Amino acid sequence: MSKKTKVNKNVLSRFHYSTDQVIDKPFNWEQLWRLLTYLKPYSKKLLPLSIVTVLITTAIRLIIPILIGVYTLDKAIRQKDSTLLFTLVGIIAGLYVINYIANVLRIRWMNQLGQGVIYDLRKHLFSHVQWLSHRFFDQRSAGSILVRIMNDINSLQELFTNGVINLLMDIILLAGIIVILFTLSPELTLAVMVILPIMFFISTSLRKKIRRSWQDVRIKQAKLNSHLNESIQGIRVTQSFTQEKENMAFFDGVNTETYDSWKTATKKNAMFRPMVELTNAVGTAVLIWYGTHLIQGGSLELGEFVSFAFYLGMFWEPISRLGQVYNQLLIGMASSERIFEFLDEQPIVNEKQNAVELNDIKGRIQFEDVEFSYDDKRKALQSINLEMKAGQTVALVGHTGSGKTTIANLISRFYDPTKGEVKIDGVNLRDVTVSSLRSQISIVLQDTFIFSGTIKDNIRFGRPDATDEEVRAAAEAIGANEFIEKLSAGYETEVEERGNVLSVGERQLLSFARALLANPRIIILDEATASIDTETEVKIQNALKKLLAGRTAIIIAHRLSTIRESDNIFVLEHGKIKESGNHDELMDQEGDYYELVKSQFKMLEAM
Repeated sequence: MSKKTKVNKNVLSRFHYSTDQVIDKPFNWEQLWRLLTYLKPYSKKLLPLSIVTVLITTAIRLIIPILIGVYTLDKAIRQKDSTLLFTLVGIIAGLYVINYIANVLRIRWMNQLGQGVIYDLRKHLFSHVQWLSHRFFDQRSAGSILVRIMNDINSLQELFTNGVINLLMDIILLAGIIVILFTLSPELTLAVMVILPIMFFISTSLRKKIRRSWQDVRIKQAKLNSHLNESIQGIRVTQSFTQEKENMAFFDGVNTETYDSWKTATKKNAMFRPMVELTNAVGTAVLIWYGTHLIQGGSLELGEFVSFAFYLGMFWEPISRLGQVYNQLLIGMASSERIFEFLDEQPIVNEKQNAVELNDIKGRIQFEDVEFSYDDKRKALQSINLEMKAGQTVALVGHTGSGKTTIANLISRFYDPTKGEVKIDGVNLRDVTVSSLRSQISIVLQDTFIFSGTIKDNIRFGRPDATDEEVRAAAEAIGANEFIEKLSAGYETEVEERGNVLSVGERQLLSFARALLANPRIIILDEATASIDTETEVKIQNALKKLLAGRTAIIIAHRLSTIRESDNIFVLEHGKIKESGNHDELMDQEGDYYELVKSQFKMLEAM
């Protein structure tokens, strides 16, 4: 960490945002080719047009020095041929006009090409991430994922906008210049290029260091974005615990690390261009000294020398640009390795090739000898056997970590069981398509997520084709219509991310309306009433009695009022089912459920 910032190590140890590491793979053409495959959609129009303009401008640049040196100086001027001179001037002027037009078109088409590729790549990455399993998001921060989709892809913009086409142009230009230089004077060409092997050796030795430096930059940016994301979302907690100074100190440290990594990477990047300029200076000195010797010896004409000087000046230009493209390529490879790392991630919940659509389910759920572990070490569920009949309301109760939410996750197939089978209507969930399963399940969580947009859009989220009347009916049925009508614009009221303008209870009512509008066959309520006041809970309880009729409902809750009307209650402990039955049956057993109810009554009496 930089000396600029001194951060308490205890403060730093509180934060951990990313599992990102430097991906230390050798530069390989296979990966570059994979990146270039994103040019394929543009191979019929923009790419060929760009290449044509490159060929035109390159050909003109190779022709003009010959016209100026050999033809204008050695022939037209030396022979005092004014007709030839004016003709050459006209030809050269015309070539410059054509070169200007071709350059304008080249830049326009190259920018369209580059932006199109970036658009496609970002869309591909975002779409891929949408289908990844929950475990992927459990292991990575939101900021780390954001960096891949935004920063890493943005770093490829220059490569695709200019780098790829410029690389082609500079290779053609360089090859043409070398051929012409050897044609004009092989001796002088060999003399001025003696420095190239030294430059090549030095630049090659920098390659690995530059690539690792840019990878380190991306990792530091991911850490910075993660902290920013968490700090903004947790600002209320930060302020309530008066941790602003510690938070700012940590941010200053992460910000400084990001700054230092950029400084290191750009410092290594900056070493290439001065090397080219130094080589250019040495080559120019050799040109003047040895070229003068050849002119005096009569083996080189003055016009040829002038043309040679033009071409030599042009020679270092593509060399320098190739160095820049090479640096862009290294930056791009550092980013593409991180992008392809995500694209190579596969969902742990995979559909079989012959997976069937699960349509019009009744809602009978079975767990047969189910075991599950999140980390392949500690079992979250152990030998679970249970049945939830279609249309039943089933409650899952137990202490934190007993496996309640894990059962809900397996029903929605966010994870697959490590052992055993989960079935709906007798069909193993591994044999059905994920979309057909989840389209018939609605989940309401304790921490409700409200998207930026209108109230109406949030309710309609699970069923975009619902009419305004259906949206209103769902809200009225759940008891949300009352507070919505009081808002400034009713159902058209704009809410910001996470719905901060709404109370906790109001956000939860919206999530219920959203779930019910989707008209699922199975509804999962995961502590959905934990943050709701008593008055709001009464509204929800009344609505649920009518709306859950005919649907299978899984309720995860601690409140007795939420679960006592359930048809069946499963009491879990350490991933095992300890008891099952309805409220009265479990109370008669005087087991774990009985003790849980007693403790709740004691808490209520103490309040």
